[in-house]
Amino acid sequence: MENGEGKPKMSYKINAIEKINPKSCVLIEGLPGIGNVGKIAVDFIIDSLKAKKVYEVNSNKFPHAVFVNERNLIELPSIEIYHKKVKNQDLLLLSGDIQPIDEQSCHEFCHELLDLVESLGCQEIITLGGIGLHKIPKTPKVYCTANNPKIIKEYKSKTLNKNIHGVVGPIIGVTGLLVGLAKKRSIPSIALLAETFGHQNYIGLKGAKEIVKILKDKFNLNLDLNKLNDEIDIEKEIITKTKKMRQIQKRSKDPAETKNKETDYIG
Repeated sequence: MENGEGKPKMSYKINAIEKINPKSCVLIEGLPGIGNVGKIAVDFIIDSLKAKKVYEVNSNKFPHAVFVNERNLIELPSIEIYHKKVKNQDLLLLSGDIQPIDEQSCHEFCHELLDLVESLGCQEIITLGGIGLHKIPKTPKVYCTANNPKIIKEYKSKTLNKNIHGVVGPIIGVTGLLVGLAKKRSIPSIALLAETFGHQNYIGLKGAKEIVKILKDKFNLNLDLNKLNDEIDIEKEIITKTKKMRQIQKRSKDPAETKNKETDYIG
């Protein structure tokens, strides 16, 4: 069902926790995906910069499940947006326990998110994800693609590979779709994808670290990359959460649809 503007009816609501008035806003997205590369990278930046939570996402399309935390209390799966002003740049950092898996939910979420960041005067969107390999890469490469050739030229890092054609297939999930839909709104957007081992229990710490290096240089962030190595225990908990959520989401679908289908994706 669509409204007069051709957008699908929204099932996601982004609630403001604290009012912000950014002057020059950049959105960095890192939701669960292969190796949880994007999520690890964004969570590390959020923690390191002591970013403040300013929005939280609610939806009736989140999985019908809750987590039990280390205090033995119930915890709903969540997607949240954090804010940190770095010099004259406002960073919005999107992280969460889950991301929309089915096609309609993903479109709805991305449209709602774009409505928000567009209203905040967003100048750039960066999505983060992993490229699943059949073996563990010793030194993960980071590739990029974008909706505008100009934004790629702005990334001067020697470690960023810009010849991605033929390396990946379709980029499924928020990591890819957000960049594509942002083009229709004339918001320059880029996806940074790091190589990682394509196993659901693998923690893509090395790939995340390579992405963080690029973002550190791009935005001149005060980050101690050595501390990223200490995040391994936290990331194991994240992997467990996302694995359980994928199992729940898979069981929730029609068995006829999921039978013999590949569930891994780039993102």
